Amino acid sequence: MLGEESINLPVFSNRNNQKLTRAGITYILSKYVEIARKKTPKLFRKKVTPHILRHSKAMHLLQANVNLIYIRDFLGHTSVITTERYAKADSEIKRKAIEKASSNILPDKKYSKKEKHELLDWLKTII
Repeated sequence: MLGEESINLPVFSNRNNQKLTRAGITYILSKYVEIARKKTPKLFRKKVTPHILRHSKAMHLLQANVNLIYIRDFLGHTSVITTERYAKADSEIKRKAIEKASSNILPDKKYSKKEKHELLDWLKTII
């Protein structure tokens, strides 16, 4: 059975048995990312931060169709408007919405090879 004093102990602690600070978490993450980067440089092209992990988790929850209210609560946002930014940023959700809408709008016309190449070239100019 846990004593009263162990109830208030942090889940993750530093070497002084104090709760980890943001700087401490960033240090640990950076340390292990650097080890992994040495083994597989192409895997980590961008800087990895705790916020990126938090953002990734939110995006995965969103892609799994978890309600924005639950994601808001998980992230600790006070407003669902803040959480909605994740929905706006998710290209997979955008792609699915466009496909769903386009099936009602676009004709069943097939594009020629030349038309496909022209369209792809144009799309590359706007990305």
